[in-house]
Order: sequence, then C-alpha cells, then structure tokens
Amino acid sequence: MMAGAFLARMRGRAATLGGGIAVVLAGLAAWQALSWIVDARILPGPIPVVLALIDQLDEGLLGHAAVSAWRVALAIIISISIAAPLGLILGTNARLYSLSAPLIYLSYPVPKIVVLPVILLFLGLGDASKVTMIALILFFQILILVRDEVRTVRAELILSVRSLGANRLQLLRYVYVPASLPGLFTALRISTGVSIAVLFFVESFGTRQGLGYYILVESWGRLAYEEMYAGVITMAVLGLGIYYVVDGLERRLTRWNRDNR
Repeated sequence: MMAGAFLARMRGRAATLGGGIAVVLAGLAAWQALSWIVDARILPGPIPVVLALIDQLDEGLLGHAAVSAWRVALAIIISISIAAPLGLILGTNARLYSLSAPLIYLSYPVPKIVVLPVILLFLGLGDASKVTMIALILFFQILILVRDEVRTVRAELILSVRSLGANRLQLLRYVYVPASLPGLFTALRISTGVSIAVLFFVESFGTRQGLGYYILVESWGRLAYEEMYAGVITMAVLGLGIYYVVDGLERRLTRWNRDNR
C-alpha cells in the first residue's frame, strides 16, 4: 500500500510538472506570435528578453531584485508580528471582538493605497514608507482571517482540552494558534499579488533601488524594452517565489489540515 501511495504521488507530481511545462510553452508561443503581429520594437520576443535578462543580472538587476525581496519580506514579518497576535486576541475575546468589529468593518473596504500620501508625509520617501504601505495591506487580510479562523474553533473542543487541565496559555499554544494558521497562510497567499503590485508602484518614485525603479526609470525611461520586460519577468518570479514559499510553509506547518483541503 505504501508503494502504491508513493507511485500515485509521483504520478500526480509528474502530471503537475508536465501541465506546468505545457502552460509555459504555450505562453511562450503566444508571446512570440504577438511579437510577430505587433511591432517587435515594443514587444520583443521571448529569446531577446531572456538574453537581456541574463545580461542584466550582472548589470544591477539582481541587486534591484534583492532590494525588492527584502522590502516585501520585511513587510510580511512586520504585518504577521502585529496582525496575527491581534487577531488571536480579538478572536478569543468576545467583548473585544464586538468593540472592534465596527471599526474593522468600516476601515477594511477602504483602498489602503489612498493613505500613501499621509504615510509619505510622516515617513518620507525612504524604505520605511514603502515597507509600511505593503505591511498595511497585509495587516487587514491577516487580522481578519486569523480572527475568523479562531472563532470557528468548536466549543466542545475547548471544553475537552480544559477538562484535561490545560490553562489559558496552553489553550493558546495547542488550540488557538494551530487553528489560526490556515487563515494566516490564506491571507498571505491572497495578498501576494496585491503586495507585488503595490511594491511596483511605491518603487517608481523616491528611490534608486528596486524592480519598480528598474522597470519604469532605468528601462522604460530609456526605451530599452528588452530590459523592461526582463524586469517584469523578474518581478513575476519574485511574486511566484513568495507564493510558493508560503505554500511550502503551509504544507509543512498545517499537515493536519491536508484532508480538509
């Protein structure tokens, strides 16, 4: 049975890999066809872009990617450090939940990008404002999903654990924190694309580092379209990398939740 399960997993992974390769090849073919139809000067084919990407890695593109990755990673760490504990508190305390619900309900739908001028006034044009903007977007997603996941814990489960002598700290560690992890990782997956989009926007001004600066100023500003698309690909790879890191951590830390998914 173990051998059969192993073979089944391997066949599933092979099918997934084959499907992914087919999608990539189809995308490259469509890209090349569009390059032939449209003016190739503004939409170069994949081969010139890949060659430009390889060339630009030694010309500063790798450094810009590292700066962007650092900004996103720092924003993720800050948002988790603040929003996850707060979500646990609000989810386990009915009174605080009731008091905070109207405020969250009113503030969550507001596009966070509209407060960027205020953040720039207080924090300036440096890294602090850029990281804060990304962290603010992540904050609400994590807060709400962690809070709501904690509130779904069944009362009989809590009573059962308490009957075994668990105190409040043990309940938090062994019940509430594990229960909040699926919501936390779901929030991070949902917010990845938005975070990269905001990163691109905030790196387009007030900085000389980052992929947004590289794409808009160093490449598009010089009409270097191969380099511009190379930067776009690099930013897409950054987003995919963050997504798969989050997905891998979720698989490792929430193995108990696989059957439910």
